[in-house]
Amino acid sequence: MTMFRPDVTIAAIHGKAPRIHDSAFIAPGCRIIGDVEIGPDASVWYNCVIRADVNRIVIGARSNIQDGSVIHCDSPKPKRPQGFPTLIGEDVLIGHMAMVHGCVLEDRAFVGLGAIVMDGCHIGSDAMLAAGAMLTQNKTIEPGQLWVGRPAQYARDLTEAALEDMRAGVAGYVVNARYHAAALEDAGLGKAQG
Repeated sequence: MTMFRPDVTIAAIHGKAPRIHDSAFIAPGCRIIGDVEIGPDASVWYNCVIRADVNRIVIGARSNIQDGSVIHCDSPKPKRPQGFPTLIGEDVLIGHMAMVHGCVLEDRAFVGLGAIVMDGCHIGSDAMLAAGAMLTQNKTIEPGQLWVGRPAQYARDLTEAALEDMRAGVAGYVVNARYHAAALEDAGLGKAQG
């Protein structure tokens, strides 16, 4: 389902090229550069930038990067020889216009609309950073927690109902990506790979 069209940039830099699973959906307007790995049934929505020019970025299976989001990383430095790669697990939701930079998002994490995640941060599994929140450098959200505000702070533990909504959101994005891929192909805006 990976779509290749003139308005999508998928480019190598420093000898490293994106590796995108055949079943992933890449929407028009996206820029995917460098050492990026995108897993099965993941989706990158309209006008996102994923730039792995100074470190690596991994996006796990079924995770979605919603419209207008920016994913970047931080380069190695003498005090941090590994730098800050951006490692996004499986079944992760990243809301529209989010900025995710040099951090780890474990499986089933959720980054809300317009939220910012800074270098060295870690969001645990089944945890949520609320819409508009900013998680400042080197902070950790423990599994199952909700953090809100700028700067973000612990608000409460998520309910089972909230976790079920997050899981349903992931499944919905996998299905919706298939509809969009078919609609774009029907409109002559790209052809599925293979």
